[in-house]
Amino acid sequence: MPLPFLTPRELLVTGDLKHEPEDFIVEEIPAYEPTGEGEHLYLWIEKRDISADFLAAHLARVLNMNRNDLGVAGLKDRRAITRQWVSVSASFEPQVDGIERDDIHVLKSVRHGNKLKTGHLRGNRFEILLRTTEQNAYKTSLELVELVNKTGVPNYFGDQRFGIDRSTLELGYELLRGTTSPAKIPFKKRKFLMRLALSSVQSDLFNQVLAERIQSQTIHKVLMGEVMQVRETGGVFVVEAPDVDQQRFELGEIVPTGPLFGPKMKAPIEAAAEVERLILEKSGLEMSHFEKFSKLTSGARRPYLVWPQELQVRAVPEGLWFCFSLPSGCYATVLLREFLKGEPACE
Repeated sequence: MPLPFLTPRELLVTGDLKHEPEDFIVEEIPAYEPTGEGEHLYLWIEKRDISADFLAAHLARVLNMNRNDLGVAGLKDRRAITRQWVSVSASFEPQVDGIERDDIHVLKSVRHGNKLKTGHLRGNRFEILLRTTEQNAYKTSLELVELVNKTGVPNYFGDQRFGIDRSTLELGYELLRGTTSPAKIPFKKRKFLMRLALSSVQSDLFNQVLAERIQSQTIHKVLMGEVMQVRETGGVFVVEAPDVDQQRFELGEIVPTGPLFGPKMKAPIEAAAEVERLILEKSGLEMSHFEKFSKLTSGARRPYLVWPQELQVRAVPEGLWFCFSLPSGCYATVLLREFLKGEPACE
């Protein structure tokens, strides 16, 4: 079923995304800057219309290194211009010039003491062109910016999380239900595909619980027993005094969270627990299914809502130019679907 929107359906603009790679610019916001000393070399790389997989293969080939030794904080879009840190052993420093291509550039290199790991980023900064000729597009977009700044946007996982025709998601459900086994996945791809497939199930179930909270119009209501996150620190706690925490939520101090099911997930109680239990039951899964793959599905909480930082829209001859930043793990396409009232094309 289509995921519900948080902003009114009648407020929408139409247009095209990613017509050219230059229409979608993503720049990583690192968690820290490299120090200039150490056994690892951080490369600030810009790529154009290149997938994350192609970039990794290219670096491994040029530097004659194992792809597993490559450090990245996050994967970046293909149909885009992206800038991000990548780490390799400092022993490859003399070979860095060989990385250059027309569509891949090393903008700078700096040494650091540790390998870059997944999640070592604060977020991403986006500049996105929506090509549109709609007469009222700019006026409508300004109304939506005002709404989004107040209500936030649903922190859904984007469709790219689930694979082509949701094939990755289907594999994940089959693994958890026991209708297929890891042994049936080619060995070279097994570790990567299992992690991707199992996390896609967690993502799908999160989306379903979030959709239910929006449809029931409780997304901005703090429920007894639900798990809230302190926005500044990331710490989580179970609600015992809804009236008190409702005020904190409205002040922007805390945000409700949804489930990434797994044995280490902090669980809600009372009314909030019932919503999550029903979604899990409907999927044909139980918590015990995630325990079978506990190293890959340990479980966590994810905020239901996200507020983009410095969200701006300006009119340009080609249409609308969006500028904003999002925390790590949040999707620009999910923000844009609130403007388009449909799923943006993702390549």
